[in-house]
Amino acid sequence: MTDGRGNYELIQQDEAVQFTSDLIRLDTSNYGAGEANERPAAEFVAEKLSDAGIDATILEAAPGRSNVIARITGTDSSLPAMLVHGHLDVVPAQAENWSVHPFSGEVSDGVVWGRGAVDMKDMDAMVLAVVRAWAREGRRPVRDMVLAFTADEEDTMDFGSTWLVDKHRDLFADCTEGISEIGAHRVNVAPGKHIYPVGAGERGLGWIRLEARGREGHGALQHGDNAVGRLAAAVARIDAYEWPLRISPTVRASIEALAELMEADIDPDDPALNPEILEATLGASASIVSSGLRNSANPTMLSAGFQTNIIPGVAVGFVDGRFLPGQEAEFQATMDELVGPEVKWEFTVHQPALEAPVEGTTFAAMRDALLAEDSEALVVPNLIAGGTDSKQFSRLGIANYGFAPLGLPDGYGFEQMFHGIDERVPVDGLHFGVRVLDRFLSSVR
Repeated sequence: MTDGRGNYELIQQDEAVQFTSDLIRLDTSNYGAGEANERPAAEFVAEKLSDAGIDATILEAAPGRSNVIARITGTDSSLPAMLVHGHLDVVPAQAENWSVHPFSGEVSDGVVWGRGAVDMKDMDAMVLAVVRAWAREGRRPVRDMVLAFTADEEDTMDFGSTWLVDKHRDLFADCTEGISEIGAHRVNVAPGKHIYPVGAGERGLGWIRLEARGREGHGALQHGDNAVGRLAAAVARIDAYEWPLRISPTVRASIEALAELMEADIDPDDPALNPEILEATLGASASIVSSGLRNSANPTMLSAGFQTNIIPGVAVGFVDGRFLPGQEAEFQATMDELVGPEVKWEFTVHQPALEAPVEGTTFAAMRDALLAEDSEALVVPNLIAGGTDSKQFSRLGIANYGFAPLGLPDGYGFEQMFHGIDERVPVDGLHFGVRVLDRFLSSVR
């Protein structure tokens, strides 16, 4: 127990665990193409907020595609509001592959099992536990807090954060910063050394459609205008290309902090720097920065033809592209070169890269909240490889951070839990996380 809060803190910790389990039991699987139903989870969240005297509104972009919005007034009206957001949907899970049923929410062996345990019903539950504790104890944060529990993050975001930003931007008008998933979890990087990476940026998202056209014909004849061959050549070039390293301010700060921790001599500006050198000098901690070192483009799907002896006139491919902050122009120019003049390409999904300040009161408050629970740790900024709802909220000028604190044991394999089989979160990790989250949200200015 801390801060002399006694039983209040125990209630808060128990609620974080119970709400995580309860939310997991509500199957909000997102199958894509509009097939999902977040309404049960939204009603659960709204009820828990209402029980604490917090007004909550359910907003639906379509039947069942539910978002919950609430606002908690802080003690200093001169400060801008902070957005705290988490998604209610999860990716699907096949029960036959799991040790326990993925929607059981079972609490056993010191962990909470189920789909969403780390992505991200645990964070949703911790936020509920924190604000309910404030209501019980008569506490208020310094800044206004806008809570957003969203739909559709695991697909297009069209029924969630995109729709909220497009249709209800007034709800977030005075928010300047936000927090959400992926960051502030404990990572052991060497014996006796551990860190908490806080998300301070995201690579941009560029899903790409390739299209090659040629002359349709008989598969037995000589043919010099083959769409499949053109597409295959472009895909092979994209797959073989080694993207150069580009060090963003976030990754630079992370490398410098990790080098000091590991007592390694690394110059982020060294033109010879590569992932192999980082791994050799930083060891396990190199994984924290490896995904943020370069752009990437990975071919994922191909489609052409309908019969073996017919040369098709059109061949289509798809590529998952990601680009670093400040590197979108280079990414597009490189794709032009790799694809070549005989194949057309276009974005099917295009979302920006993000980078938030790591100097200032907000990041400092995150660091202080973590170190108050674990004084021997190092807190480092991190560039997230994938994307979150933060991309949409950034369109409103909101600087977003990945801050969903968890205390994890060594070797836990946190990254493998995301969308993985036997997803689970330690009970002790939730206890740690809700204490850190409370301390940060209560005090950040």
